[in-house]
Amino acid sequence: MHDYIKKILTARVYDVAIESPLDVMNRLSRRLNNRVLLKREDLQPVFSFKLRGAYNKIVHLPRAALDKGIICASAGNHAQGVALAAQRLGTKATVVMPRTTPAIKVQAVRDRGGKTVLFGDTYDEAYQHARQLEADKGLTFIHPYDDPDVIAGQGTIGMELLRQHPDPIDAIFIAVGGGGLIAGVATYVKFLRPEIKIIGVEPDDAASMHAALRQGERVTLDQVGIFADGVAVRQVGEETFRLARELVDDIIVVSTDEICAATKDIFDDTRSIAEPAGALGTAGLKQYVERSGIAGANLIAINCGANINFDRLRHVAERAELGERREALLAVTIPEQPGSFRKFCQVIGKRSITEFNYRYADDRQARVFAGVQLTEGQEEKRRIIDTLREHGYPVTDMSDNEMAKLHVRYMVGGHAPGIRDELLYRFQFPERPGALLKFLTGMAHGWNISLFHYRNHGSDYGRVLVGIQVPAAERPQFQTFIRELGYPFHEETDNPAYQLFLDGNA
Repeated sequence: MHDYIKKILTARVYDVAIESPLDVMNRLSRRLNNRVLLKREDLQPVFSFKLRGAYNKIVHLPRAALDKGIICASAGNHAQGVALAAQRLGTKATVVMPRTTPAIKVQAVRDRGGKTVLFGDTYDEAYQHARQLEADKGLTFIHPYDDPDVIAGQGTIGMELLRQHPDPIDAIFIAVGGGGLIAGVATYVKFLRPEIKIIGVEPDDAASMHAALRQGERVTLDQVGIFADGVAVRQVGEETFRLARELVDDIIVVSTDEICAATKDIFDDTRSIAEPAGALGTAGLKQYVERSGIAGANLIAINCGANINFDRLRHVAERAELGERREALLAVTIPEQPGSFRKFCQVIGKRSITEFNYRYADDRQARVFAGVQLTEGQEEKRRIIDTLREHGYPVTDMSDNEMAKLHVRYMVGGHAPGIRDELLYRFQFPERPGALLKFLTGMAHGWNISLFHYRNHGSDYGRVLVGIQVPAAERPQFQTFIRELGYPFHEETDNPAYQLFLDGNA
């Protein structure tokens, strides 16, 4: 322990790293009834804590090793730290990265002069290939976590935390991949203030440290999920496991939805966007508060990175409300007859509807895939389901159905053979509670709604795609109705996308 403390105190991280700020998350603090603070490692020059350990390791290498060159395996953040250190110290860096690494991380390594080799689909495959190149070319391997100098570099975060927050700290929540970050922080914090709880956080599809601590030995997971690619490690390090077993108080496992919700919480408080691994600490902190009922405590989460592909934000935004339990996804069966859709919405009441998917299937029953915004959590969802069932509607809760959330919600539709007199229109209406019900009430002219799709995109106007069965003789009356309705609209009956994928008479 004393050797590690000396290594941390003398670590050469500030040649390249900053002492990152410790920010209060005011909105989340009020919501959780605790004082929540965020250690902003996302503000480092490579947008991650990893440059601390990488530089501390490389700067202590002999000149002969630097002249031959260095190599590492990384899903991205360690790679950027190695590339930056190599650039600063005048050595060549080869970085082996899984093919699944986000492009933003690959390009960041190349921008710093590193040579990238894309190999395998997981970190472990990239690691084995890097070790082979190390042996073949006489390079020095820079381990991303299982090395005392790397662990000591990451441990400087713990040193900063205790200096920045001399008042009591109840718990620190730390993302765990291979274990270098939690090992370094725990070593320093537990040496000086052993009363502080050190709690690791892992995604439920890559919980290698959780499994290892539970079994009392390192285990190798059969496979790992790659949503939180920064911690997608099948087996934790030998040295990091030894330290974690002595110093870590608990490991919390969180879902993808919880990670997405934590990403939104970080954005709401800081206006910055964490990568999935960067949001792990906050996700674990929230679960800990809910599980323990703790209040009035000082709780710290480490935001360990912000290297996220922009297009991944679509998935994060889609799942954040579900992760926060602020949205319910329901599959509801209603009678297939004019007016039944409106009656269903009246039962839902003036709640904000986040999504409606429906396509005519037969003349007996219709199945609606609906999203409903929740303001009172799971109890409100139970009340909604009970109310629907009391009115005779069969309901299936899809909120925790992964296939439904990933795929089925976008696939509700298809051709409806034999459907007659269908027109297709796009409408816009103000995005406010009750606007959808008002829209459907305005449609009460005996025309059957045969297709309906709506998804709340967080803008000022809702966008609805509607199929309506209107006999030819009634179309002048229908045209008068939609003009008087007052919503902007566009007819899409001749749209080739409709004709190819939805029109039952195509």
